[in-house]
Amino acid sequence: MTLPVQNPLPQATLVETLETLRDIHAPMIAKGPIIRRPKVVAASERFDLDGRGVRRAQALSEKYGQGPVMLKIPGRKMALILDPDDVHRVLEDSPEPFATAEALKRHALKHFEPKVALISHGEQRAQRRRLNDATLDHCHPVHRMAATFMPVVEQEATTLLDQVRARGGALDYKAFLEAWFRIVRRVVLGDAAREDTELTALIEKLRADGNWAFFKSVDKSGRAALLAQMQKALDRAEPGSLASFMGQQPQGSQAEPAQQIPQWLFAFDPAGMATFRALALLAAHPEAVAAARLEIIQGKQEKAPLLPLLRSTVLESLRLWPTTPMILRETTTDVEFAHGVIPAGTSVLVFAPFFHRDDRQLDFAHRFAPELWERPRTHKDWPLVPFSAGPGVCPGRHLVLLLTSKFIAEILSRADLELESHSLDPEHLPSLLNNFGLRFRVS
Repeated sequence: MTLPVQNPLPQATLVETLETLRDIHAPMIAKGPIIRRPKVVAASERFDLDGRGVRRAQALSEKYGQGPVMLKIPGRKMALILDPDDVHRVLEDSPEPFATAEALKRHALKHFEPKVALISHGEQRAQRRRLNDATLDHCHPVHRMAATFMPVVEQEATTLLDQVRARGGALDYKAFLEAWFRIVRRVVLGDAAREDTELTALIEKLRADGNWAFFKSVDKSGRAALLAQMQKALDRAEPGSLASFMGQQPQGSQAEPAQQIPQWLFAFDPAGMATFRALALLAAHPEAVAAARLEIIQGKQEKAPLLPLLRSTVLESLRLWPTTPMILRETTTDVEFAHGVIPAGTSVLVFAPFFHRDDRQLDFAHRFAPELWERPRTHKDWPLVPFSAGPGVCPGRHLVLLLTSKFIAEILSRADLELESHSLDPEHLPSLLNNFGLRFRVS
């Protein structure tokens, strides 16, 4: 019996590979894949580096069509996805044969959460993912503990605006992020952690180590200290916190609950970036502010209003400026595509900005389009994947949208914001918006 010949995928030339590494990979790594480096983010905004990456992916798709295309990297197998249908396939077919535990991701996350679901396999992954799904209320747009969380957001928004007004009315990212992480610590760990900035500093230090992946050794004492604090929060189980809620969920013998929490604290950082950028989008679109304020008034009697326009604004912030620009998977077997086979052990790359900002295909590529999110998107739609998709979708996406939209609502209810630092063209928004450099005048 003759076995069918497995054709290899098209392979980029060495020059094309170097151009791809320069225009797509290098800026992403330089900005910091785990925690952002503010100076590099500012440079990326100034020199349109993210736009250059999109244009590089467009050039590859013009030459190679649907792809995927293999990059010519000695000793490393990498395939770049170029077709929207392939995006859906890769994400829907996770974790087999497209594992979420991609090699670079494993080396980065081992610095602070080596047993997190995202880089686990088999039964370990299944147990850890189930615990994350249950605790973060994966299937519900409004978390079952939302009535407990909403007063926290209200209190911290009020405190933030009082502080800003006392300092002359300028709202910058530093003040915003401090308020945001007070919310995060209270929601995740309980009110006792409200002022625990040392914990936030510790995880930021370990995430900064994670930026170097396998090029830097693991700070085992720092990691142990972080995980010990996570276990302490679980043991304390402060009522009204996710730590307490987690203790009420079924847990398998390999669930490792303390190792799941650092991922939430990590993920809430880019959620803060997206929220601050969403405020800039609203400041550039007064009609959206008016509609949002009407939505806020209409939901005033609800303990946890859905606020669809504000949720859509956060989603648009994430579409326009993805906080996870590269979605990574790794093939566990040879996988056949229309144009060839991706070998087992290949890192599969979905460059989200290319699909979010491909102006050859999308008339909304560079403008604010909250209407895109008025209904759930499916595999029949163009892949807009701010929280990834499929079985590997972010389990906390609904909780993130609940907290971010509520925080924006509380700010809009109490203040008018004028964007002082940037002049945004509503018809052609920049390829990157430097959240660290945003500044608003609060009145």
